[in-house]
Amino acid sequence: MKVLLTGATGYIGKRILPILVDKGYDVICCVRDKNKFHPENAIKNQIEIIEIDLTQKETLHHIPKDIDFAYYLVHSMSASKNYSELERQSAINFREILNTSDVKQVVYLSGIVNARSLSKHLNSRKNVEHELGKGKFALTTVRAGIIIGSGSASFEIIRDLVEKLPIMIAPKWLKTKCQPIGISDVVKILTGVLNNEKVFNHSYDIGGNEILTYKEMLLAFASVRRMKRYIWTVPVMTPKLSSYWLYFITSTSYKLAVSLVDSMKTEVIARDNELMKLLNLQPLPYKDCIRQAFKKIAQNEIVSSWKDSTISGRLDFKISNYIKVPEFGCYKDIRTRKTSDIDKCLDKIWRIGGNTGWYYANWLWELRGFIDKLTGGVGLRRGRTNINSIKAGYTLDFWRVLYADKSEKRLLLLAEMKLPGEAWLEFKIQDNILTQTATFRPLGLWGRLYWFLVFPFHGFIFKGMLKKITE
Repeated sequence: MKVLLTGATGYIGKRILPILVDKGYDVICCVRDKNKFHPENAIKNQIEIIEIDLTQKETLHHIPKDIDFAYYLVHSMSASKNYSELERQSAINFREILNTSDVKQVVYLSGIVNARSLSKHLNSRKNVEHELGKGKFALTTVRAGIIIGSGSASFEIIRDLVEKLPIMIAPKWLKTKCQPIGISDVVKILTGVLNNEKVFNHSYDIGGNEILTYKEMLLAFASVRRMKRYIWTVPVMTPKLSSYWLYFITSTSYKLAVSLVDSMKTEVIARDNELMKLLNLQPLPYKDCIRQAFKKIAQNEIVSSWKDSTISGRLDFKISNYIKVPEFGCYKDIRTRKTSDIDKCLDKIWRIGGNTGWYYANWLWELRGFIDKLTGGVGLRRGRTNINSIKAGYTLDFWRVLYADKSEKRLLLLAEMKLPGEAWLEFKIQDNILTQTATFRPLGLWGRLYWFLVFPFHGFIFKGMLKKITE
């Protein structure tokens, strides 16, 4: 039987893909950019990959007609100011193309929408469900609130707040109640409802067995990590101030922070746990979800991370548009140095960024990241998902990986910091010579002035970094 998996490169999609393959399904993975999709070698030959964009009808004809089931795991939160309309139109386009197929069931992961007053984000999710419900197929909607797991946005934000702030003067929405659920339970539920006729044309709320305020979640996280934390809530923080507070302290982007703050004012509590009973599942307690997440982190087994999505950086980003570094109208800083040990040199390049740092003058990189945060950029806090692995589409501090091939001895990065232009950083080894190239394509006069202002620092930073990598 064939399963269409939209959002295959997303946080949830990456988690359920290997399970679907293991269950014997023929999975067709829908992605916007094949360059960002890196399935494990064990399943690479067992899946089909197609490029589609749900906002562009003409691309949807790539979807086969003989599919049996489909997952709808995409959303446009924070992608643009009119993301609600984008989500609605994407759902309509998806529904219309699937109405011409053999699909029996569509599984949609939504948000809990029981409150009288919904945030823009949650209202948008509700509208998507409404549009999908008009299809000729059976719709199964699974509504979740806060999802806790290694690499999830919620987990990373809670972690940032707890680990960085011993004392918090926090917004009043920390008193809002929610019902967190572990990623392992979400995955079991999403795969458990597939091809299960008992859940056809039904919607379900899912959550753990604990109803907690955000403040209680932070303190419970601190307890698991054996940290003493003090939190006071104040009523004076406006939504805008709350968004800035979340943005500066955590690794989230500003646009995502705005959407999160808007949603955090709304209680997300499940109506019941009927689906858990139907699937015979016992949800993992919140503290156990935290422990499980850190176990994955300690073992360097983070399957997926929200930071690798385009929401965390450029808003409409296709790798193929940037992989060819331009020559005309660009400034370049090219440096070369011989290396006596290619393998060690490559290992250093492949571990660059994140906790490893940039090998030389890390305080200047951190300063640049701080300045980027002040100007509304991503800063350095995204780090990297895996300490050893780099793949196209992954984040690397304030860079996005465009190309990474160890056999070719080449790594190409694109800057996602706030710049008056576009910047690339490339490492390439040929004939025992490492060539390190920084390319900048300025935008207008200010872009040209910017290059000459930072050029003296390049001479200091890039020279030192090249020396350290080749030592």
